[in-house]
Amino acid sequence: MSETFKGSFTQQEPISEVAIEAAVKVLRHGRLHRYNVVADDAGEVAQLEQEFAAFLGVKYCVAVASGGYALACALRAHGVKPGDPVLTNAFTLAPVPGAIASLGAVPVFVETNAALTLDLDHLQAQILASGAKILMLSHMRGHQPDMDRVLTICAAHQVQVIEDCAHTMGGSWGGKPAGTHGLSSCFSTQTYKHLNSGEGGFFVTDDADIAARAVLLSGSYMLFDRHIAAPGPQDFAPITGDIPNISGRMDNLRAAILRPQLSDLPAQVARWAALHDAVTQGLKDTPGLTLINADPGAVRVGSSFQFLLSDWTPDNVQAVIARCGTRGVELKWFGADIAHGYTSRYEHWAYAKPPHLPLSDKVLAGLVDMRLPLTFSPRDAQQIARIIRAEVSAVFQQASG
Repeated sequence: MSETFKGSFTQQEPISEVAIEAAVKVLRHGRLHRYNVVADDAGEVAQLEQEFAAFLGVKYCVAVASGGYALACALRAHGVKPGDPVLTNAFTLAPVPGAIASLGAVPVFVETNAALTLDLDHLQAQILASGAKILMLSHMRGHQPDMDRVLTICAAHQVQVIEDCAHTMGGSWGGKPAGTHGLSSCFSTQTYKHLNSGEGGFFVTDDADIAARAVLLSGSYMLFDRHIAAPGPQDFAPITGDIPNISGRMDNLRAAILRPQLSDLPAQVARWAALHDAVTQGLKDTPGLTLINADPGAVRVGSSFQFLLSDWTPDNVQAVIARCGTRGVELKWFGADIAHGYTSRYEHWAYAKPPHLPLSDKVLAGLVDMRLPLTFSPRDAQQIARIIRAEVSAVFQQASG
């Protein structure tokens, strides 16, 4: 009888007792608002910002209400205006073009290659064609391009890089932490990311002017002196009154939950790597299945797994999804005509008036995605790989026979 996986692909680990105790402490004193502090306590949010900035090795950090808010805040802090073109990946999640469109700016999509990263030749072509001065680079599902080449191309055309690191917190490229290559970066602490506060996010930068703008945008009123990981008063003085308050602050309750998790993040990244490696080993040389080549310069956070069923018919891809589903393995497909859950793709975002992108279409037509929560063990990952291997092989053999 065929084995069936019994685990949940959406169940995260429980919040640790240390984090729960920290949250209860905030609930007991009642100072949930980030600026409601007492003289001897900077507040959980301010301390979290300082700790996250130190974790990355950057100067400034603003903790906000969501990763999506961080993206839109970043664009505003960089001076993006309605009608401005903003470059971004064809393969990303909806909040990225959504953040661009929320400002009235225009998403300009760059082709995605079989490594699930930006096609850098197309990036250069799109820079020249659009005149865009901002690249919102999404490290989608943790896949990072050659950042040296990205920065060289962008510097040659005076394009500022904002990194979307929702899927790369704790990862790196070329020995530098993800989120420290661009002029600024955004992170998410939504439940299915690498730190879990339900919703939440960070904006980070080493640029004092951009950081000051982000603090004001987040809704600091005149309380920016209560930030620890922020520029000094001299950087706020020239812009106070010119920057709108678009409130999106993180609260002390969520920050209290996140601070203990941040100290555990390197160990969690190692656990995700073990799960990812176990699935990779189990799927090697599966007929009809292509694994994604890892960039040797990147340390990826393996909280999800992708593979390609290249040149398969839609019916056969859907057959694999269905057959794995009956055996308890939940796979998602980015090639469907209609968006399902989070698997929408650039063609589905009609508001962006997307062009036809043949390279991305070919890749996404065969792209299968799977979460790897830390509630799984390496043995679970091995079983999942066996099930996928068996069902892909069966459908491939039928299609070939």
